[in-house]
Amino acid sequence: ATEIVLSRAKKRKLEFDEAALELFVLLTGGDTRQIDNELEKIDVYCSTDFQPVGPTGVPPADSNWTGKMPTSPTAKMAVPRVTIGLVRELVPLSRVGVIFELSNALSARDLELALTLVRRLLEQGESAVGILLAAIVPTIRNLLLAKDLMEQHGIRRPHSPFQFIAAMNRLPAKATEHLPRKKDGSINAYGLAIAAQHANQFDSSKLIEAMRASLDANVKLVTTQLDHELILTEVVVKLLRDKE
Repeated sequence: ATEIVLSRAKKRKLEFDEAALELFVLLTGGDTRQIDNELEKIDVYCSTDFQPVGPTGVPPADSNWTGKMPTSPTAKMAVPRVTIGLVRELVPLSRVGVIFELSNALSARDLELALTLVRRLLEQGESAVGILLAAIVPTIRNLLLAKDLMEQHGIRRPHSPFQFIAAMNRLPAKATEHLPRKKDGSINAYGLAIAAQHANQFDSSKLIEAMRASLDANVKLVTTQLDHELILTEVVVKLLRDKE
């Protein structure tokens, strides 16, 4: 999917930042029609000198949006950089996309964005237990595991996920046998690699506290009538407070 996006973006003379490309690929899911539609939207947006837009996925009012635009309005311009902020602004977030963004916000210690995404998921009908177990707990777990691997094996903070994956692949099997696996039995390396980029911002004891808070939150969500957003907010704040 990444190669498809890069190839079609190149034809439109669009250049993605690494994080923006990662998010765009996730949100479009390899669907070539959606990739083309979203690239067209970004292309048109860039050609209007970054005029303000309305709600996510809605083009500027004066863009004469017809659903079919010239092949590349930016063809004669300097190559525009597509940032993660622009992708967030223009490409609709699916449930999977919001969960991915929530995990990133937690790892990056962006409290405001994390709480906004928790609320958005609840408003979309996602269960609080689902948010906890699909986004919050895996993020804390990955941060703990990545931090431990880096400390135990002298792995430096990676500049890109692929640096960490390469370092992990050089470790003996015994050093990675405890790591979470995908359905095919391979290590879920990418999630750990993302966490490794931010693990230095977290103290292990705080991560352990946050994991315990998550377990307590799970019990409260199942056995009490407390406000679900409040319960999740407490976990997020416990994880992200006292920034180092």
